Amino acid sequence: MLYSIIQIVLFQTLFLLVYDLFLRRETFFNYNRIYLLLTSVFSIVLPFVKLPELRKVTTQETVIRLPEVFIGEASNIDANPFVVEQINEVTNTNSQLPVWQIVLYIGVVLAALVFIVKIAKLYFIKSNNPKRWKDNILIVNLLKSSAAFSFFNTVFLGDKIPSSERNTIYEHELVHVREKHSVDLLFFEFLRIFFWFSPLVYIYQNRVKELHEFIADAKAVKHQGKSSYYQSLLHQILDTNSLSFTNTFFKKSLIKKRIIMLQKSKSSQKNLFKYALLFPVIFAMLVYTSTEVKAQEKSDAKTEMNQELTDEELLKMYYKEILKMKEEGTKFYEISKYVGFGDGKSNDYIQSREDYLKMSAFMRYMVKMMKDKKSESNELSDESRELYKKMYNLPHKSYQGYLEWKKTDEAKRKWESYTGNGTLKLFVEDMLNKTQKEQKRFDDLMNQLNTDKSYYKLIVTDGKSTSVIDSPLYKTEIETELLEVPFHVVGQTPSHKECVNLISEQDKKECFSEFVNAHVKKNFNTNVETNAELHKKRIFARFLIDTDGNVTRIQARAASKVLEEEAMRVLSLLPQFIPGRQKDKAVAVAFSLPIVLTQK
Repeated sequence: MLYSIIQIVLFQTLFLLVYDLFLRRETFFNYNRIYLLLTSVFSIVLPFVKLPELRKVTTQETVIRLPEVFIGEASNIDANPFVVEQINEVTNTNSQLPVWQIVLYIGVVLAALVFIVKIAKLYFIKSNNPKRWKDNILIVNLLKSSAAFSFFNTVFLGDKIPSSERNTIYEHELVHVREKHSVDLLFFEFLRIFFWFSPLVYIYQNRVKELHEFIADAKAVKHQGKSSYYQSLLHQILDTNSLSFTNTFFKKSLIKKRIIMLQKSKSSQKNLFKYALLFPVIFAMLVYTSTEVKAQEKSDAKTEMNQELTDEELLKMYYKEILKMKEEGTKFYEISKYVGFGDGKSNDYIQSREDYLKMSAFMRYMVKMMKDKKSESNELSDESRELYKKMYNLPHKSYQGYLEWKKTDEAKRKWESYTGNGTLKLFVEDMLNKTQKEQKRFDDLMNQLNTDKSYYKLIVTDGKSTSVIDSPLYKTEIETELLEVPFHVVGQTPSHKECVNLISEQDKKECFSEFVNAHVKKNFNTNVETNAELHKKRIFARFLIDTDGNVTRIQARAASKVLEEEAMRVLSLLPQFIPGRQKDKAVAVAFSLPIVLTQK
């Protein structure tokens, strides 16, 4: 939300810059009015418009994260699969709004109260002064005043305005009424309520009020000579108590500009082409909102940094962040959101490395809370100490161990057994080709879902894709989503000649990944660094397979220069590949490859 607000303010600034630099001095008053109204709406709508096609056009390289390469023997230790289900029991708590949102909402309420006071003041003036109808216009005679302004079909005229000028001013205000200028100003008044913190909205409103006066002057001057009209403008620079949503005839700061515009020659029709500037500006904004390159770069940088840490180091980092959040007064609900609750990932059979370690860190935090609570009440038994000690340790000593465990029948059956929160689960070997036994189990679960009100969805997965089927007792909708397996993001990725005869695209991707993995394991020389401990050292490598299938732009980041150079040397030995394709056209595709040295 905060990011969208910043975008709105940025877009308002750009639209106003275009207006002030290229359009404000033109005499196309009605076109300028339309421009200001439209762009004020565009600035609010565009931050929420995401066009996937633009992202495809502007993103020249698709970075695919290959599975980690483990050189040496990876640790294999069983996991505690109960972590997520145990924590789900304690996440029902109230949320607390961030401070900036509280300030925002308080400001909106205060701005709304100010607006109500203005409306009340206007109707007080209207009800406490003599008035009369002239056709469908209500004329209010302001006692002991020389002010003149209008609001919708009501024209306010001060009784001190000379009778010689009264008709001219009245004709001017009638233009405001007929052109419905009050609608424009009221629209910006509402924007001022919701965007009270942005000075751009006030500038927008002032620019529109300025245009309203130019439009009214241009039409009213036809009923009277220019010289006498100038005299009416200059005669009284006075005691007007103006309201931001009324069109005031006498406004000192506008008098000079109005006279200049009345004297100015009409703009050439050629200058209408200036409005075409709106199209590239809007297109640039759509590209920005659709691609969000900077946000992605920050995310990639953070991912690279995390890849360089061992599982235990990353776990400790997340644990410290959770403790810091607690010390700063962050509510339990916000902490649980930080580790991934409520983002839909609970349906996934396999967690990403970061999600798995965040959840493990959260489990440590929960264990610490429970242990401290029992210690304070002197209820901490030796049995409880032993249980907490087991729960405190990582379910697996490595994320690789977790992935290996997930392939076992035990993991699949345990995942299916967790039916908390009204969820039924089924693991199948192939989503598209269920065995007879799997189909029968699926049918039985569907029957249970359709008849038992205690369950509201069925999750079916084969570890690669997941289908979520909602109970018809709640809603009839089937959602299908891919698991977070980063390599399977691109449709037609580069492949090796050994993989080209495979039928399915999925098999080709896996074949390519296995080829790169085997190549790195075979060619990486772990003896290049003899002065440092290689155990669990990480290298984060990147490379590009261009449109000819050549491996280029090889980069590597590691704890030492020699490891970086060795990783780059190994990747440079990769053969020529069959290039990736998008819409039957060869495209360059970038890859990231984490390499983990696990041997001691």
